[in-house]
Amino acid sequence: MTQPHRGAGATIVAAIRSAVFVPVFYGGSVPYVLVALAVAPLWPRAVVPIARGWAGWFALTTRVVLGIHCRFVGTVPATPVLAAFKHQAAYETILILRLFRAPAAVMKAELTRIPLWSAAARIHGIIPVERSESTAALRSMLRAALAARAAHRPVVIFPEGTRTRPGDAPPLKAGLVGLYRALGLPLVPVAVDSAACWPKGFVKYPGVVTFLFGEPIPPGLDRAEVEARVHAAINALNRHE
Repeated sequence: MTQPHRGAGATIVAAIRSAVFVPVFYGGSVPYVLVALAVAPLWPRAVVPIARGWAGWFALTTRVVLGIHCRFVGTVPATPVLAAFKHQAAYETILILRLFRAPAAVMKAELTRIPLWSAAARIHGIIPVERSESTAALRSMLRAALAARAAHRPVVIFPEGTRTRPGDAPPLKAGLVGLYRALGLPLVPVAVDSAACWPKGFVKYPGVVTFLFGEPIPPGLDRAEVEARVHAAINALNRHE
């Protein structure tokens, strides 16, 4: 998505709305985290619907307070798949909890150091991975992903490794093909254009974020074809500022 031109007035209003959003969303998030931690020892499965409820709170507050809406194009998978997302903002990392049933998301290991939230995320089934892409890190990721598949959970990965700016299309990390081969699941690429509404920094802007679900890629294809198809599909909405 092309970054729209915004006047000073629109930026001031967006800044005010962003200042309201922070205490509303994060304040409302605390009960979800505390309840998840409280019930997890006795009923671990309850963490999944609690996380889904938290993502619903996020969707509600971003829509009402920030004026950010989302639309979905294509078919959202209803069965376990390996989903490869374009990553431009924190927005899509939370929304995946609403898009899929009990997704196991591959995320940077730094997130496991966030107090309280990280404990709830681990119980839910986050798959932490070090950015080094060392053999040990990749093996650990594969073991966790195979456990998720055995539990009939979709696995979500952001194959570029980090969030990107509009127009950026870096090469994919090796972990994507490793998961594709190990899991033997259809691979669904998802393009996202969240950066226009959710740029890096404090101020967020109203608008529409599109999630474009590509055609499933069947298991068994060679690496070059898989990477080419995924790279093209997740960048389908990518435009320079």
